[in-house]
Amino acid sequence: MTEVGATRRSSEQAPHDPPRPRPRRLREVDTDLLELTDARIHEPQRVAASAHGMVSTAHYSATAAGVKMLEQGGNAIDAAVAAALALGVCEPAASGLGGQTMMLVHHHASGTTVAVDGSSRAPNRAVIENFVNLRADRRRGHLATTVPSSPATYAHVLERYGRLSWRTVIEPAIVLATDGYEISLLQQRLTRRERKHLHSRPAGPLFLQDGRRVRRAGTRFVQPVLAATLRRLADRGYEDFYLGETARLIHEDMEANGGILRGDDLAQIPHPIEREPLVGRYGRNRLLTMPLPGAGRTLVEMLNIHRSLPRELQDIDTPEGAVCLAQTIHRALIDRRDRPFDPNLYSQVSDKQMLNRRYAHQVARQIAEIHSPGETTHLSVMDSDGNAVALTQSIENVYGSCAASPQLGFLYNNYMSAFDYQDPAHPYYLRPNAVPWASVAPTIVFRDDTPWLAIGSPGSERIPPTVLQVLHRLQKDRPLAAVDAPRIHCSLQGVVSVEASRIATDVLAALEGAGFELNRREPYSFYMGCVQMVMREGGRMIGVADPRRDGAAAGPEAVNTEPV
Repeated sequence: MTEVGATRRSSEQAPHDPPRPRPRRLREVDTDLLELTDARIHEPQRVAASAHGMVSTAHYSATAAGVKMLEQGGNAIDAAVAAALALGVCEPAASGLGGQTMMLVHHHASGTTVAVDGSSRAPNRAVIENFVNLRADRRRGHLATTVPSSPATYAHVLERYGRLSWRTVIEPAIVLATDGYEISLLQQRLTRRERKHLHSRPAGPLFLQDGRRVRRAGTRFVQPVLAATLRRLADRGYEDFYLGETARLIHEDMEANGGILRGDDLAQIPHPIEREPLVGRYGRNRLLTMPLPGAGRTLVEMLNIHRSLPRELQDIDTPEGAVCLAQTIHRALIDRRDRPFDPNLYSQVSDKQMLNRRYAHQVARQIAEIHSPGETTHLSVMDSDGNAVALTQSIENVYGSCAASPQLGFLYNNYMSAFDYQDPAHPYYLRPNAVPWASVAPTIVFRDDTPWLAIGSPGSERIPPTVLQVLHRLQKDRPLAAVDAPRIHCSLQGVVSVEASRIATDVLAALEGAGFELNRREPYSFYMGCVQMVMREGGRMIGVADPRRDGAAAGPEAVNTEPV
């Protein structure tokens, strides 16, 4: 494997943490420096190159799992599923068996590209009357959980598009749970932020040291209970999660802790739905991304608006360009909120205005006239055969529902928070067996019908803007520089988050002058997404992992011709 070194520039901050510096005692400073030193012993490889395939994920252990599948003769789909399973072990605050998974898959042999909608489902007993404390119940605890769909989604794509067996692909995750991995500084900070919620709920004994303390960066985290669950799934198949011993344990745990998820919900098995990807343009290239209930149409609208601006307003590093970018993001997010529909209820689909280029030109003209002169996890994989996967999965918020069974070892999601609870006419209003509204936008860009780029990011509503900015920078920057560059985000409320110390002061002043409230965040902020991408360049593939989190990119040195 040929690799190019990259250096981490700064520590991350947990999302929503204020960036204000606080005075600290000398002992506290020394402790943090020691933790930072320990965490950097295993500094991830941020950029890599290989002719035999490439994997980029949010954790170096998951990247290694994917690379191992390629080395054993597996394809990009096998590698993606192995990496996704491994992420559930070594990045448990973001995803796992208890969550949901969506992806774009390009299968070279059949010439097809599909959007695999692995949405979770609301349980059959999901009615508002069951949520006494609406705000709290839908965010944390057993009541916040939808029917996990990740195991069914993994099995579906493996069976249809993979080469390796379920047992082979799940093995790296078993080893990782059995042998453990080292806690990163980022994971320590996230756990510290959520400690009170973990400590007060059944997940505490699993994810806190001695059930009460935050594990320090550099210490090894072993998960024997999760390893046992994974071994059972390896032996009995994914069906055990929905119909077997694992399903029985979930049922009993939910029943004992006030959840509404039951065995009959699991037995319906939330099989994924293969949908037609949304199609957009990226320069002269064809861009395919995730349809609803994902947020691909938001990304396409942003791309269409931004490319319709006058050229002098497309430079996002200038004051005028940054303001136009913020307004583009803001307008697309408003359109997403105002034009929801459920793809399973086709009668609700009225028009495709968000995808309409004429509409994008109108919005761009409105923006230009003002400025005329006077969180989740993502992985991307490609293989040497031409297959490509962009996969985004989540348990919704950091540490999901903060609930877990002591007999199973994985966190339940809190996707109950992703439904509408106020308007019964809303397509994502809470109802039995409904799917939650998602913000994911896994994307594959094609050149001459060949996958050129697989890209995506976690970060809720920040996902489309993050991908947009990296795609824009790729037009002139090298891959690592495009991912590394500072980012902005504009919320629905008009608050612009900025990695302020890395952005020119005249740009910041222009944003404030345009009426935006600034939220100044740390450089390389956790809040600003985490792009994992793989690009085909000549006879090799380049992988880049965002320095904002614990990601790593790697490719195999050689590949077995016969899958094991």
